Order: sequence, then C-alpha cells, then structure tokens
Amino acid sequence: MPVLATTGPSTGTGAATAREAVEAGWQVVLGARSEDKLRDLAEELGGEPFALPVRCDVTDWNDQREFVRTALEAYGQLDAMFANAGFGAKRGFLEETVEHWRAMIDTNVYGCALSIRAALAHFRERGAGHFLLTSSVAGRINLPGSLYSVTKHAVTAMGRSLRAEVEGSGIRVTLIEPGMVDTPFFDDLPTRALEADEVAHAVMFALSQPPHVEINEILVRPVRQGA
Repeated sequence: MPVLATTGPSTGTGAATAREAVEAGWQVVLGARSEDKLRDLAEELGGEPFALPVRCDVTDWNDQREFVRTALEAYGQLDAMFANAGFGAKRGFLEETVEHWRAMIDTNVYGCALSIRAALAHFRERGAGHFLLTSSVAGRINLPGSLYSVTKHAVTAMGRSLRAEVEGSGIRVTLIEPGMVDTPFFDDLPTRALEADEVAHAVMFALSQPPHVEINEILVRPVRQGA
C-alpha cells in the first residue's frame, strides 16, 4: 500500500484528504499538535493498519524528522508528503498581533520548508516521491493588506523552486491552490465556498497519476468567486 504523510489533518482539507486516501487504498500518517483530534481521526480510519497519528509541531525540526522517521518505521516507506498545515490572519497591516503574524509565517512558510527537508532525503534515496504543498489562490494574486497572501506567495515560489531542484530525479511536486473553502479556517464561514472534500478530490487526482505524469499546480475555486 502506498503511504501518505500529511500535516494539518486535524480538520478541514487535511482530514478530508486522509479519509479519501484511505478509501483509495493508501496508508496515512497524520501529523499535527492536536493529539486528541488525531487519535479520533485515526480510529475512524481503522487504526494503525491504515492510519497512524503522530504529534508534530510543523515549526519544530525535531518533530518533523520524527514524523518522517515514525512513518518509515511503521510502514516501511513514504510515497507522498502533503505539507498542508497553515492558518490565516485578518487583512490589514494594523490588524492582528505581531505574535500572530510570527506564528503564521512560521507555520505557513517555515513549516512547509521543514516538511520538504524531512522527506527529501528519503525520496532521493528511492528515486521517487511526491510533494504536495498547500498554497492558495491568494498565492497567485495580491490581496490588499494580506500578510497571509504573502505567505502563500512564498509557498508557491517554494514549490516551483523545489521542482527545479529535483528535476530528473523521479520526485514530483504539486501545488494545491484552493479558493474559499468552508472549513474552521474562517471565523465567519463564507456564503460561497468549496467543501473540504472537494479540495481533497484535487489532491487525490494529483496523487493518482502514473509516475511519468506530474500535475504542477491545481487551482480550484468556487464558481464565480471574485478576486
């Protein structure tokens, strides 16, 4: 069975992707700080034969290394890393606290880079592997006063830089770029939004391609979503 490690699976797109992956015949390794939610999801998915919960703070390098090590120890291989952990902030450079800003940048950008670093050596050794990075439509356009948008521009650039680095290695890189998604990401749920499982379908589409096919980027948005 192929093995998918995903960060940020406690709720939303990460949890939906884990469910679809197990249904499609994958084993999943779930990494987040919310241990109770991870255990509940792993039990829902059938326990360790199919899903393994691992406490992981994505901004901690030791946690990220242990996350990958545990996946390899439990399942013997790692086929895909879904760097999905992230959160947002109100628009406006006078909004939020500077501590919130730092935590968001650390999670969205540094955490994504650590996920790449943690899995890359194993993928290189195998000559195969698939990185999926959650960016956003906000990583393609400029949103007024949005530091969150800046972090997603960074993730988009990171994915493209990684793809250039691993060219010819057998390692694939896919950027997942959702528009508005109806998840706990929003304090006030948008009236026009994708469901989390609709974004999960896009992730699984990228993962389901044969080894010689790489889906570079998937931009998935609600119909008629404005910029």
